[in-house]
Amino acid sequence: MNTVEFLRLSSEIVPDRTAIIFEDKRIDFSTLQQRVNKLADSLSKLGVVPGDRVSTIQVNCNEHIEAYFAITSLDAIYVPVNFRVKDDELEVMLSDSKPKAVFAGSRYHELVKQATKNNNDVELFISMDDESDGWINYDDLIRDGESDDRFPEYDDDDTNIIMYTSGTTGAPKGVMLKHDSFSSYILANVMPADPDEEEKNILTVPLHHIAGMQAVISAIYGGRTLVIQRQFEPRDWMRLVQEEQINRAMMVPTMLKAILDHKEFQDFDISSLGVITYGAAPMPASVIKDAIAKLPGTRFINAFGQTETASTITMLSPEDHEITGTPEEQEIKLQRLSSIGKPLDDVIVQIVDEDGNEVKQGDVGEIVAQGPRLMKGYWNKEDATNETIRDGWLYTGDLGYMDPEGYIFLSGRAKDFIKRGGEMIAPDEVENIILTHSSIDDAAVIGINDEYWGERVRAVVVLKPGMSVEPQEIIDYCHERLASYKKPESVIFTNEIPKNPMGKILKRELRDMYPEPIE
Repeated sequence: MNTVEFLRLSSEIVPDRTAIIFEDKRIDFSTLQQRVNKLADSLSKLGVVPGDRVSTIQVNCNEHIEAYFAITSLDAIYVPVNFRVKDDELEVMLSDSKPKAVFAGSRYHELVKQATKNNNDVELFISMDDESDGWINYDDLIRDGESDDRFPEYDDDDTNIIMYTSGTTGAPKGVMLKHDSFSSYILANVMPADPDEEEKNILTVPLHHIAGMQAVISAIYGGRTLVIQRQFEPRDWMRLVQEEQINRAMMVPTMLKAILDHKEFQDFDISSLGVITYGAAPMPASVIKDAIAKLPGTRFINAFGQTETASTITMLSPEDHEITGTPEEQEIKLQRLSSIGKPLDDVIVQIVDEDGNEVKQGDVGEIVAQGPRLMKGYWNKEDATNETIRDGWLYTGDLGYMDPEGYIFLSGRAKDFIKRGGEMIAPDEVENIILTHSSIDDAAVIGINDEYWGERVRAVVVLKPGMSVEPQEIIDYCHERLASYKKPESVIFTNEIPKNPMGKILKRELRDMYPEPIE
């Protein structure tokens, strides 16, 4: 099903309902559909045709969402770009995808110009906000376009979006996502717009990320009101939730922690939140336990996936977050808060060894997935595609194991696993132990090259304000709770652990920052 149909359905079922709230703007579904039609008409007149790539670089805003649906209406391919990229990274992405047009906020105009100075493929430069010399004004395109409906032909297996991976493990790759990558999930898990049921979603996850796009398309199909935050800021987030009486939120762990730890947390009433979905990075057990305690009326969902899987493939349900029952049952549920839940009904997930054979229950292996929403492949990268998709299975690069009830627990990234003297060490396991220490606020574990052992374990930690602890205390703390070979052999103290915008630790950067051998 073409994703444009989701907007058309909601604009017919709930035309007068507010679709988007963004700062001083309130746009209903009918008006949103008209703005999308006008923008698509203007782009068509400028020469955008089916198959063309059209890129965007901007913080969250209503124009982002309108551009996606207008581009899709023309059977063109949407290419959102991380607004935090450097000019050389952007040059690589634009040279690879060769967009005919680039939409950009004014603060990114110079960045785009630098990245395209040797690129003749970009014909149209469209400013998403302010007037700028040599740039087409977005509002003019809306004003001058015709509002007639368009009926795109692309469907199901046709490429809808090229979304570049973060590049934390190498050069970014363009993930080709189909219409069915989104529609298969949404039709199975989201109820369509209902004239009698209204909900509000707050959107803080960036739209260049798969979680942001899935949240938008799901909300549009569900007839929900999207309350957009340009970029996440905890106090403003709490203000918006309180003022708009928001019901749903999608968050990454660092966002949730920032809110729970905020000095003004108790000053806001955010009890309207019925559901918080979290994902995109591992959730420390201490953070989700704190959230459950501080937000007793909120139901939580852990949605695990990645760009290549069009987001969610496994889910830890709201019921799994309800710590009830006998003491033994409660203990099991507390342990499962560290899991990513079970596979969704339309996805097959297995844990396999290096040869692709399913491992025994409880053994660690690579998580692989099969189903309709997986990516088509990497844009212009056949070898990388064949390495990731093998015999119909998508190899996620994430390691994990499955318990007897089918719950999956992550053990880290395959490339981050530490190999010490023939023993395999999952950084996540050591990190989770360190984070239970009362003085530790954040932690990351990396492997340091060693001539004798191959690799040795190093912990990089952030202390809580006002706390003090010796490195040996952390080493001993882990030794008491882990096999001896897993304990850190050195500890580095820092003020901040480098992470990408979605909260994933940049292990490669940490290894570059602290490469010194362990004595």
